[in-house]
Amino acid sequence: MLALVCGIACGMLFTNPFDKLSRNLAKWLLQFSVVALGFGMNLGEVAHAGRASFVYTAIGITAAMAMGLMLGKILKVQSKAAFLITAGTAICGGSAIAAIAPITNPNEEELAMSLGTIFTLNSVALFAFPAIGLALHLTQTQFGLWAALAIHDTSSVVGAAAKFGPQALAIGTVVKLTRALWIVPVALLTAAANKSAARVKLPWFILFFCLAAGAKTFFPGAAVWFQKFTEAGHLGLALTLFLIGTGISVKTVRQAGGRVMAQGVLLWVIVASVSLLAIRANWISL
Repeated sequence: MLALVCGIACGMLFTNPFDKLSRNLAKWLLQFSVVALGFGMNLGEVAHAGRASFVYTAIGITAAMAMGLMLGKILKVQSKAAFLITAGTAICGGSAIAAIAPITNPNEEELAMSLGTIFTLNSVALFAFPAIGLALHLTQTQFGLWAALAIHDTSSVVGAAAKFGPQALAIGTVVKLTRALWIVPVALLTAAANKSAARVKLPWFILFFCLAAGAKTFFPGAAVWFQKFTEAGHLGLALTLFLIGTGISVKTVRQAGGRVMAQGVLLWVIVASVSLLAIRANWISL
């Protein structure tokens, strides 16, 4: 959280002359950090959480997509921006937008509004979710599942879950990565609907995360080294959040636009509230 606060402070006070480089570096650093965190997890637990959350994520993504597109029409948001916001909220924030944007081909304003909204809400989630989880006395399992189902980007899910506790971190990371896999079918369906020949990128780092968890499980003799990799993952995540924070500025918030921000906030509140109620009622569990 401190890393994000420092990043946002820099973004608000100064103009980042390397904005594009920072975004690209944050993307690759996040993937490295997630893989490194895999060295601290058991493959059996990863597989169990992935299987158990598959149905929840499928239902949640389908419902969020339908609700987001309906809100976009009600609020009269530009169709491409509305679709990007919906996909970003339903799947995995900026990563989903980056994967789908080449297919839908939005203009710069639509893309900027979508990313601005997602980045702003991500920052709010990193601070708000742990506070809400503590106030409601959520268990680490409940919080990790809620964060993974309701927070947009992987970076904020991992950051919020790590703040809450190690078990929340493990569950939040695995369930979020399961959710991120839905980028592929959604992107393929979008390409088919738009008759686009754009290439769909596969999230290969998720495979490396599973391999890292496998190494931790089957080679216990290297536990000392795996612990160092895990620590490096935490440091990498902190730097990632700092770089993401530098991209949040007054300009970014303004770019989001009133209607797009309203759609993003309403959809996010609905997704977060419904998933929290379902978890507390034990309709969703691991």
